[in-house]
Amino acid sequence: MSRPKAFKPIAPEPGRLTYQAVRDAVRASVDGGGFAPGEQLPATKSLAEQMSVSLVTVHRALQELVAAGVLRRGQGRGTFVHEDYLERSEVSVGFRFGLVFHAECSLADTYHGQVLEGVRRGAADCGADLVILQFGEDWRNECHGFLYVNPFADQLDRPPRVAIKRPTAESSLKQPPIVVVGANWQRTNVWCVDTDNIDLARQAVDHLVSLGHTRLGYIGGGDQSSNSLDREHGFKAAAAARGLTVDPSHIQRASGWKLDENDVINLKRMLVASDRPTAIFAGGFSLATAVCHAARQLDLRVPEDLSVVGVDDVRSGGLTTPPMTALRQPLMEMGRQACRMLLEIIRDRNVSVPTRQLLPADLICRASATRPGESSLFQATDLRDDGVK
Repeated sequence: MSRPKAFKPIAPEPGRLTYQAVRDAVRASVDGGGFAPGEQLPATKSLAEQMSVSLVTVHRALQELVAAGVLRRGQGRGTFVHEDYLERSEVSVGFRFGLVFHAECSLADTYHGQVLEGVRRGAADCGADLVILQFGEDWRNECHGFLYVNPFADQLDRPPRVAIKRPTAESSLKQPPIVVVGANWQRTNVWCVDTDNIDLARQAVDHLVSLGHTRLGYIGGGDQSSNSLDREHGFKAAAAARGLTVDPSHIQRASGWKLDENDVINLKRMLVASDRPTAIFAGGFSLATAVCHAARQLDLRVPEDLSVVGVDDVRSGGLTTPPMTALRQPLMEMGRQACRMLLEIIRDRNVSVPTRQLLPADLICRASATRPGESSLFQATDLRDDGVK
């Protein structure tokens, strides 16, 4: 089948986003033999002109096809059909996984980027196709099961009910299997793969106590996230196990995944109190950097006056001032295991009891936490990058 010289303009469709139509048109062309493995696609500008859409729309569509393993991009060279894509399709088990993200998430950030890469590799290992979706999108009855990335509880309370496609059986109207990645909501209809966030918090507390800190504080995200709730619970339990009494005013929840203006005011109020904590466990990297920034504005030195431990060992974690002590989550492995779990569930619909797999985090010791009153020269216990290989 010969390759078409150009793509047709994209016609608006009610209830369907334009980038999805672009994504599906490019994928259909590849699947239909319009582009051979290893062949280069037209430039992004050319695609935008051919389809009568914006450059941003084409960029997003191509980004999702790269994430799904259909295309690959070479720095400064262009976009190509992935050499292994059609070969993977030939050995496919015939299943399609829907990978569901929050609309506001960025696939470029460390958390979502690593989860996405793990899922992509896991889907390839399983011989399954992968489609990237968002909560609230039209499901279009194309997936046999879904991977929800860090969903809120209310999103699990309203799961889709669609006619599930089966490679060897007729479709039937039922709830498709859902595997949650990066959250630990206990529901009767979902399985999950997550970090053991209670143990993660315990490691942070144990590390700070081993350094001699007895006045600890905790800054966490909002209660929409199971991770935030588990980390707060783990912090309180670990402190109690160490015989420490934590002042309730030293435990603060942010309005979301980062501090807003009122959250910063409350944090600073805690840091200027006469009985302020000498160490803070922050349940996220952005929260940890916000604590360090607030401390500097109050002329508190990190770590001499205030030790800080965060979560997620992002690439910039070793470049902050001081370098951040953090708990590294096994994000790529979470994605891989979630794919294996979903494939097993789809193949065996008699599986009825949801399974939870909780993976351990690794403590990466750097210079943002030390003994009270001491300065610390950076000497990381782990000099690997953020885990992407």
